[in-house]
Amino acid sequence: MIEQAYVQAGDKPTPALKDIRDRIAKAVDATEGSTGLDRLTCWLQMPVDSAFGKMMDSNCQGRAKKVGALLSGKDGLFTPSDLGSVMSASAAWTGIDTALKSERAVYVNGPAEHVGGAKSKFTSGFHVIVFLAVGKDTDDRVYYLGLDPDVSATTESREAWKALVMGEPETKPEEFTAAKSLGVLKSMILGDEEGGFGPLVRKYYVDTTAKFPKINRFG
Repeated sequence: MIEQAYVQAGDKPTPALKDIRDRIAKAVDATEGSTGLDRLTCWLQMPVDSAFGKMMDSNCQGRAKKVGALLSGKDGLFTPSDLGSVMSASAAWTGIDTALKSERAVYVNGPAEHVGGAKSKFTSGFHVIVFLAVGKDTDDRVYYLGLDPDVSATTESREAWKALVMGEPETKPEEFTAAKSLGVLKSMILGDEEGGFGPLVRKYYVDTTAKFPKINRFG
């Protein structure tokens, strides 16, 4: 699995954190949907309830393409060559860096167990996430800021979701109003602090000198 961490105060990727937050907030606000569920399913890969026994869909590919397009500049979503079979991983990541720095979101497809979160319900086949920026820690470790729409991905994302849907009776995603859905999306993606993000946006420390593991399409 790609090592993952949450954004820290002082992180300065390109584009800047504020620019990424503003881009996400604007796109979420502009997302059309006649019901709260329409808006939620555009952005989130959700469980049917807080027990995480079943997910509403497994459409990570279609969602990443749509969300990536919504979060890209005028040149649109960047879809690199298969990162498991590129001739040169370093060259592929150089192209990804260039796209990110020009405000294009990047479609990142890989084995579910490699690009997904530690608690994800999706543990086989492939998973697709969206990268939004590239940065470097003070120790010179390079990271990519990514959006993983999978609500089940981490302990933190699960707890955040439970806090939003729990109650007597529990609120089901399909019962969310349009206004409620906006609040949920912003909490899960942007978080509640102006300088940070919610649990679906994380830093990914990628070995840019190595190809991704092959996707097992039959397991």
